[in-house]
Amino acid sequence: MSERVFERANRHHGASLELRGLAVHYGRRVALQPIDELVASGEWLGLIGPNGAGKSSLLRAVVGLVATGGQVLVDGTPISRITRRRRASLVAYVPQEPLLPDDMSGFDYVLLGRSPYVGHFATESRHDKEQVGAVLDRLELTEFARRRLGTLSGGERQRLVIARALAQEAPILLLDEPTSALDIGHQQQALELVARLRVEQGLTVVAAMHDLTLAGLYADRLTLLFEGHRVAAGPAADVLRADVLAEFYGARVSVHHEPDGTVVVIPRRG
Repeated sequence: MSERVFERANRHHGASLELRGLAVHYGRRVALQPIDELVASGEWLGLIGPNGAGKSSLLRAVVGLVATGGQVLVDGTPISRITRRRRASLVAYVPQEPLLPDDMSGFDYVLLGRSPYVGHFATESRHDKEQVGAVLDRLELTEFARRRLGTLSGGERQRLVIARALAQEAPILLLDEPTSALDIGHQQQALELVARLRVEQGLTVVAAMHDLTLAGLYADRLTLLFEGHRVAAGPAADVLRADVLAEFYGARVSVHHEPDGTVVVIPRRG
C-alpha cells in the first residue's frame, strides 16, 4: 500500500499499533527491555509503573525520538518505511514536558497539529482552522485562543498540548502523563473527550499514567513496567492488586472494587 493511500485509509479510522522486540538503550543503560505488544484498533492500553520504569521511553521510541531496537508497525506496516510527515498524520504524541513558545497564541499553537495536512509552501485551509476551533470548543479552551502561551498557567498550557494532539486527527494517540498538571475536573474532561473519540473515530490510545485509579478506569487493559521490564499485564482487576503494587511501587495501598467494575487504589498510612 502506498503512503498516500495508507494515509487516506487511516486518517478518519482507527489503526493498530504493534511493537516487535522494541527496546531502548541510553548508552550502556537499558531503559526498555525488548517488548512485544499489539494494541488493536480502537483499544486503550494504559502504561503504569514507578518513575524510571520505561513508560516514557516506550512512547518516545514509537514516535522515533530515541534510537531503538526492534520494530514499530501501524496496521502491519513498519513505521520506518513511512516519512516523518506521513507518520505525523498517523501518530499524535503528547509529551510529558512539551516545549511551548511563550509568544505564540493558543490558537496558533493548536493549529500546528494540522501541519501533516498542509502542503509545502501552502497555508492552513478553512477546514484546518475549523477543526482547531472545534477542538478548542470541546475542551472549553476558546477563551485561550487569543492568549499568549506565556500568560497561561501550567494546567492551561497542558490542556492546549492535548488539544494540539487531538487537532492532528491521527488514528493513534500517545499520551505521556497527560493530566499531571490538571485539576480533577479538567482531568476528567480531557480523558472523557479522548474516550468519546475512541467511540466516534476508533481512536487507538496508549497512555502512560501515574494515577492508577484513572488508568484502570479508562484503559481497556494495563501493562505494568518496572526497571524496563514488563512485569504484569491484563485487565485492571488483575494488575491493580495490593500485593503487586507493594512489590513494584513499594506502596501500601488498599484496592477497592466498585460494583461497576471500577478498581479504586487508595493509599494507606504506614
